[in-house]
Amino acid sequence: MTTDLDVILTEDELHQHIERLAQQLAPRLEGDWTIVSILIGAMPFTTDLMKALSRYNVHPVLDAIWLESYGDARESSGRIVVRADIARPVAGRGVLLLDDVFDTGRTLSFARQHLQAKGAREVITCALARKPNAPSGPDGVDFHAFDVPSRYLIGYGMDDAGKYRGLPFLGALD
Repeated sequence: MTTDLDVILTEDELHQHIERLAQQLAPRLEGDWTIVSILIGAMPFTTDLMKALSRYNVHPVLDAIWLESYGDARESSGRIVVRADIARPVAGRGVLLLDDVFDTGRTLSFARQHLQAKGAREVITCALARKPNAPSGPDGVDFHAFDVPSRYLIGYGMDDAGKYRGLPFLGALD
């Protein structure tokens, strides 16, 4: 473990925030919905949110899209690459698009347009965490579980050059 790591949210705190988020989302997800998880960082969030939604009798189809803009760097390149596209059709369906952190908004904006071009009836964006300088208004994220400081986040699916994704808590590095 790295020594310059600060715990931002414990595992229990993460689960409490996700449960509240599921409670907010459940009434919106009636009918035919697909959750599209943005790989790789949103995987733990996606799994835990789907478990929480099931407690409200909400059972969307699950799919994923692998988008990359960071590589092994700590800052986005600004260029988004589709490493793997969704596998199931979304035409005529609602899509709940999940990401780990909402920061610049570029990834969610790209993914939203990509899914709309595939015929999604509606795309709702949702992030686990939102950073303070993230866009708001029409360019903002529709739902998020909690706000985080402007620090480099690791754990709970988020990494530093591929390491620390498996930490059960959300941490930050300087």
